[in-house]
Amino acid sequence: MPELPEVEHVKRGLSPKIEGLTIQEVTFSETVMKAHEAGRKAVVKGEGLDAFKFAVEKKEISAIDRRSKYLLFRLGHEDGGMLILSHLGMTGAWFVVEELGEILEDRFRNHVHVIFELSNHQKLVYSDIRRFGEMRFLPSEDAHPPLAEIGPEPFDEDAEIRFLAALTLPKFARKPIKEAIMHHSVVAGCGNIYATEAIFRARVSPKRRTDRLSLKKKKELFQHIVDVLQEGIAAGGSSISDYRNVNGEAGGMQERLQMYAKSVCPVCESPVKKAVIGGRTSHYCTTCQK
Repeated sequence: MPELPEVEHVKRGLSPKIEGLTIQEVTFSETVMKAHEAGRKAVVKGEGLDAFKFAVEKKEISAIDRRSKYLLFRLGHEDGGMLILSHLGMTGAWFVVEELGEILEDRFRNHVHVIFELSNHQKLVYSDIRRFGEMRFLPSEDAHPPLAEIGPEPFDEDAEIRFLAALTLPKFARKPIKEAIMHHSVVAGCGNIYATEAIFRARVSPKRRTDRLSLKKKKELFQHIVDVLQEGIAAGGSSISDYRNVNGEAGGMQERLQMYAKSVCPVCESPVKKAVIGGRTSHYCTTCQK
């Protein structure tokens, strides 16, 4: 599943291509239309397809923001704060093309589900192989309560203070540290891949209970989270499986990962152990991580 670096890279790729353009028309795949007719709201969530079209057509895309793992397409310049919220799920991808044939990989081209015709005659295309992603029209951010639950962006000035405070809350204090930092109310956008890497760099076991880490070690861990997320952005994200940027290119961070999905520790060459923590498979070294 794309995490903060991948979503940030998509945002940076989309912004210069579509900001300031108007959505002229929206069309949906037959798969999405049939799902909605059957009462299953695939890809487009919230209101129905007609309501979504009515809400976004003829609106200008004034800006694109990122919040944790969400993309926020700001619409118009009114005070109402209208937007399209997008989450990539496991296999979602955005492309900007003149024709669908420009999407080179069959698996993405064959699973296009939403097309936004833009005022410059290009198409903003959403593809999703497994259809676990979602988009929805919101009259404002307040209309989607999960956004309010998200913790600080790791690059915010007060992020470390809020991170440390969250780890002392009863619901996180006795949990494994990896489970805690993957929760978006503790720090935004740090999922399984980058949590695995940050914890390894901090030389902490992912199983270690949060309340058994010193303040110094928590601060050290936070800095590793920031560093590995920034490194992921600089490398264009991690393409472990299906992530692609708006140009259809894979990221390069997977080549720099030291612990995620590895079989041997790069430091001591011990066999890497695996455990399920917080519902996700964790890789760690019992020699280097205590």
